[in-house]
Amino acid sequence: MSETSSYGLWSLVVINSLFFIAFAFSFTRPRTSRDWRSLGAYSAFILALFTEMYGFPLTIYLLSGWLSSKFPGIDFFAHDSGHLLEVMFGWSSNPHFGPFHLLSTVFIVGGFWLLAKAWPVLLEAQRTRRVADSGPYARIRHPQYVAFILVMFGFLLQWPTLITLVMFPVLLIVYARLARREELDAIEAFGDAYRSYRQRTPAFIPRLR
Repeated sequence: MSETSSYGLWSLVVINSLFFIAFAFSFTRPRTSRDWRSLGAYSAFILALFTEMYGFPLTIYLLSGWLSSKFPGIDFFAHDSGHLLEVMFGWSSNPHFGPFHLLSTVFIVGGFWLLAKAWPVLLEAQRTRRVADSGPYARIRHPQYVAFILVMFGFLLQWPTLITLVMFPVLLIVYARLARREELDAIEAFGDAYRSYRQRTPAFIPRLR
């Protein structure tokens, strides 16, 4: 009983998933099918994450033999041991204050901050029918996708699972394709104005200068 008491907490799966999905929804307020696909990809990642964090620890079960042999004496079915990076790198104190958990918080908060800054700029640009090129859009062309990626990467550092590790590169491809389609639509709508913006502004990684 003690081995499974940290899991099977499906109410926490639902509460945490709804919280982080609703939090992202409150910033993005999706309007187009592309917006919904972007939010949907993020939501699938979040649901898979919290299912393993509080519901059913599939990764722990599949890797239990290897983990037990490499790290004897650790109860991997205790919730704190699910912070696998802290365990693997020998962090013996509270994992919530471990280096990977703290770094994950930086990425997650930074991602939501970027989302909060970027989306009002995009909505205003859509309302006035012009190119979004101010705020975060002055530094990168797709800050909303970068924000989702930062949040998901932060959660990977905090609680890595086999499913989310597989999902993450797939979602990178999904966001890259969504960004490409978005740019084709923008070129069709704004022509040279968007071509000039695209030439001077990087897509995902801002220039140092």
